[in-house]
Amino acid sequence: MTRIDTDNALPTPSHTVGPFYGYALPFPGGEDIAPLGHPDTVTVHGHVYDGEGRPIPDALLEIWGPDPEGNVATADGSMRRDPASGGFLGRNGVEFTGFGRIQTDADGHWYVRTLRPGARGRSAPYLSVCVFARGLLVHLFTRIYLPGDEAALAADPLLSRLDTGRRDTLVAGAEGAGTYRFDIRLQGEGETVFLEFQ
Repeated sequence: MTRIDTDNALPTPSHTVGPFYGYALPFPGGEDIAPLGHPDTVTVHGHVYDGEGRPIPDALLEIWGPDPEGNVATADGSMRRDPASGGFLGRNGVEFTGFGRIQTDADGHWYVRTLRPGARGRSAPYLSVCVFARGLLVHLFTRIYLPGDEAALAADPLLSRLDTGRRDTLVAGAEGAGTYRFDIRLQGEGETVFLEFQ
């Protein structure tokens, strides 16, 4: 029988869970939430950066949001599987599913094509984001507000509680022609505001 001296044992070092989520979670077309060819499609893109400002090449984002009228989508189709083979059938390309899953590329860049979200309740319209990345033991939640309705943004219950510098980390920048830029900074200067749900 081996005895272990627990009074003098060194603690086991902690380690991160991932990036194992990059296997089997991303799916083809995960960045295409809007129906194929929909005239009101907007593109939101950006980079995910670590605390030292380096891009993270294997982060995973889940993005979901309501349709332009503020209704939560109920259509199936974000990731359809063939019941016989289990293979990926792809989106049906017709209904708005409201959900997408995007992996960053080698430069830490991501993009999503969706419909501009409508307002729900007292909140200004926003897209919900869940971030999975190396170094995170627990995923992070944030929001992407799109510019254009300054009165709604000023009255939003979350944004109105933040000082300008912190507020700006949640509002995407307009790049014209239905394209918006939203970078996610996990730590450091310009750190994105992350939400905790209880």
